[in-house]
Amino acid sequence: MINVNTGFPIFFKHIADYTSITGNDFEDIITYFTKVNLKKGDALIRMGDKVDNTYWVLKGLLISNYTDDTGNTYVIQFANEGCWITDQQAFYYRGRAIFDIICLEHTELFSISFEDREKLCSDIPKMGDFFRKKINESYVKQQKRLLTYMTKDATERFNILRNDYPELFQRVSKKLLAAYLGVSRETLSRLKK
Repeated sequence: MINVNTGFPIFFKHIADYTSITGNDFEDIITYFTKVNLKKGDALIRMGDKVDNTYWVLKGLLISNYTDDTGNTYVIQFANEGCWITDQQAFYYRGRAIFDIICLEHTELFSISFEDREKLCSDIPKMGDFFRKKINESYVKQQKRLLTYMTKDATERFNILRNDYPELFQRVSKKLLAAYLGVSRETLSRLKK
């Protein structure tokens, strides 16, 4: 379990932005989480793994991707500081991962198991509100991204990504950015000019 005395004001603020909690609430909440440290290149989740946990990124950057039967890889999500990440289908339905989630940098995470999350929401109902709001926010972002891919050309998708997540262009390779945008590296190079 996490020692609250080591200071986690960023995580406290993240929760407090969505529901009203006190310092005492946070001391109780943090006991449900475990801190995880991973190195660049480490796999948080591999396709086929049983997924028991969801993760909040304190420090670092991860990528979630899907590889189809022909070997094509599709970037689903980048998760940097302040983001939640897991294979949602496997986590919520207690199944096996369909995505790989890999650390692109040294990464520090707060981890909570499905069972502990359910217990936390039961013990501290404010956290049920918190997770509901976070799930709704995630759904809206995914819906927006899907709609962007259906209705925008490569230039528009590039500009949206650059405006919404400018730091990714300093932290992520051109190859991965191109895969996220659904374009070739050559196309990405032309778009960056």
